[in-house]
Amino acid sequence: MGINIRSKEEIELIRVSSLLVGKTIAEVAAHIKPGVTTLELDKIAEDFILSHNAKPAFKGYDGFPSSLCISVNSEVVHGLPSQRELKDGDIITIDCGVLKDKYYGDSAYTFAVGNVDDDVLQLLKITKESLYLGIQKAIAGNRVGDVSNVIQKYCEANGYGVVRELIGHGIGTELHEKPEVPNFGKAGTGPLLKPGMVIAIEPMINKGTKNVRQLKDGWTIITNDGECSAHFEHTVAIDNLKPNILSSFELIEEAELKNENLNKHLIIKI
Repeated sequence: MGINIRSKEEIELIRVSSLLVGKTIAEVAAHIKPGVTTLELDKIAEDFILSHNAKPAFKGYDGFPSSLCISVNSEVVHGLPSQRELKDGDIITIDCGVLKDKYYGDSAYTFAVGNVDDDVLQLLKITKESLYLGIQKAIAGNRVGDVSNVIQKYCEANGYGVVRELIGHGIGTELHEKPEVPNFGKAGTGPLLKPGMVIAIEPMINKGTKNVRQLKDGWTIITNDGECSAHFEHTVAIDNLKPNILSSFELIEEAELKNENLNKHLIIKI
């Protein structure tokens, strides 16, 4: 199956789903604090999504049991919500997808809880900046490798490990479609970006080694060396002149500013 080219009407439906993802993550962000369990946050997200006549995209996907992937500290992605309580100094990634009116949206954001070490805050900052650098390359006429390469170069220049096993993807009427969108690669290679393509760009960047492993739960991916990992994701439609970001961090960043339990390091206006 090839790469889907979406109509303007389809792209707007993906935008609606993607914006709902941002609203959901913002709702969760308002409740992040030391002592809250990741299972409580998952329930908040599921109730919010269902109240907006949508479905959590992750729940039941390949058997995944929860509405959110919640990854803490050295967990890279696919963390399972549980009775684990957050504590001061943690970082927590909320990765969320929704299905509404037959189209998917997908986005992720990493939060810093309270007094997080400066070197970890720097990891979050660089990872978020790398996402926007990648998005700037997501225009018609470029190739997937142009997106991948700029993310890799920026993160590695700052001394971080770029995860190889986990990558971005096309999105639309399926949660994961072609093309694959790695966060590493050679500029000028890979599928040609054409107007109407929709991709999820999602740098997953480790403070230490790029190497990861899966826990015995069959889902959670962690760093090999136990160092922290950050993850930011936007859903983006390819256009001729500039990228068309369908998801949004605006409400998430507003919630981040209002929540006294969250570190205010990450407000980057692009």
